[in-house]
Amino acid sequence: MTQKLYLTNTQLKAETDRCLHCAEKPCMKACPANCSPADFIAAAKGMTPADYGRAAEIILKSNPLGQMCGLTCPDRFCMKACTRRAFDTAIKIPAVQAAILEKAREAGTVDVPSPVAPNGKNAAIVGAGPAGLAAAAVLARKGYSVTVFEASDSVGGAAKLIPEARLPRAVIEKDWAFVKTLGDITLKANRRVANPVDLLKDGYDGVIVAVGEPHSATMGIPGEDLAISFMDYLKSPEKYKTDGNVAVLGGGAVATDCAVTAKDSGAQNVEMFVRRRVCDMRLTGGERAWLLEKTIDITSMTRVEKIEKTGDTYTLYTCKTRFNGTKLEDIPDTTIRRPDFARVVMAVGSKADPKKEAEKVVYAGDCNHGGSTIVEAVASGKNAANELHAAITGEVDETACPVSRLVTYKAKSCAVVEGVDQRDGQNGGKE
Repeated sequence: MTQKLYLTNTQLKAETDRCLHCAEKPCMKACPANCSPADFIAAAKGMTPADYGRAAEIILKSNPLGQMCGLTCPDRFCMKACTRRAFDTAIKIPAVQAAILEKAREAGTVDVPSPVAPNGKNAAIVGAGPAGLAAAAVLARKGYSVTVFEASDSVGGAAKLIPEARLPRAVIEKDWAFVKTLGDITLKANRRVANPVDLLKDGYDGVIVAVGEPHSATMGIPGEDLAISFMDYLKSPEKYKTDGNVAVLGGGAVATDCAVTAKDSGAQNVEMFVRRRVCDMRLTGGERAWLLEKTIDITSMTRVEKIEKTGDTYTLYTCKTRFNGTKLEDIPDTTIRRPDFARVVMAVGSKADPKKEAEKVVYAGDCNHGGSTIVEAVASGKNAANELHAAITGEVDETACPVSRLVTYKAKSCAVVEGVDQRDGQNGGKE
């Protein structure tokens, strides 16, 4: 992206000066993680290191992964609720949040929380993605000794699939470093847990499972095994570098990441195939601008029927689609042959493993609710931690994040037709 990652001082001041400091705080009411932009913007107004530190404290109290969220949050939460929209345009709240935390951390004005007295309880968390880290933060502040089991060698989960240009790995590490200051948290990397229920037998008082959706969704079409899954591609795009034409199947945030990554990796042309209309692609304004900037082609109202490979060349067979009332259907006799693709990337969503239900085992994040944004995963992790705490101690925490705010979660039962999520892979992308 040509845009700078963070707002300049001038831009930050311009945005904070526009805040109306509404007493109703509609921005907070729209935030899945219960963060209050009106309060942290007011705290940062003086734009001194101390001001940034006070604002950072407000952010991190509600959202321990505040900088990750600031860089990736879509514009359908706090910005959509921003009162400024009635006058001109919404304040760029996520960008303000990210800039404040970056400035506070650069200045060293982020306070280290005071120690919490141990409560004598041990909790295990399986998965070190956003939901798992948020759960660890909440439980640690309640006095738990928390052990986080992670199958890979580092924290971040699906957030690590977001291109470096949008979410630098250094930011993930900064948020993780803060989480570790909140209490007794131990990370056990490269530790895959086959059955989370077994951790109860190992002496843990409770378990939170936050393993995401580790499997790429399939389309149920001939030749789909010839395509690269978005997970494999975004983990190691350098393995699939090409100077030819690349086809990306899907129209969501993850598909956008794949398309832009392919273009940045040297692809001559990148074409996204989307079953619905372009206007139905669930993307932020920034993501749409990104596609335009990178000159990504979008072929909408089109379904890929089959993939073939001859030598090093891939051929797609596609047909046009239409809405029949509320149902999306193929248009007969519209199949065409699209040859000469050097790569095909499958980005139509992901799926989780079946749950293993047990008392004092709580699921959080994508593996519980379906694909979501980082901020929604944080909210889910916080809620899961409070739920587990209540199951262990009987104490109910009234600060839970209202589920009604978790917009993406409402789509968790979104129907699947022919193995394809009707959102065309628009699972929020972990973004």
